[in-house]
Amino acid sequence: MRIRSGDMVQVMAGKDKGKKGKVLATHASDNRLVVEGVGIATCHIKKQGTTPGQIIKIEKPIHASNVMILDPESGKPTRIGVKMEGTKKVRVAKKSGKTL
Repeated sequence: MRIRSGDMVQVMAGKDKGKKGKVLATHASDNRLVVEGVGIATCHIKKQGTTPGQIIKIEKPIHASNVMILDPESGKPTRIGVKMEGTKKVRVAKKSGKTL
């Protein structure tokens, strides 16, 4: 998976299609991402001792195939390529050629 935590992505499919957000966490084993403000679910927390019960909203993981990384130059969705700079591999935006 070429998307990492901290990348800006846009959702391309699903109920949150078109939304943009920052990647908060990646789960490489099942190819999923947690994106800020995307995939919101309501969770009911039961009362525990003196802590009251509450309803909270959390971001659930979405599949990595449903998002595209945003080009740093234009801000539009782009694919990711890999280029060698010396002995290091660098991620490159296909649209503009800028490093990510």
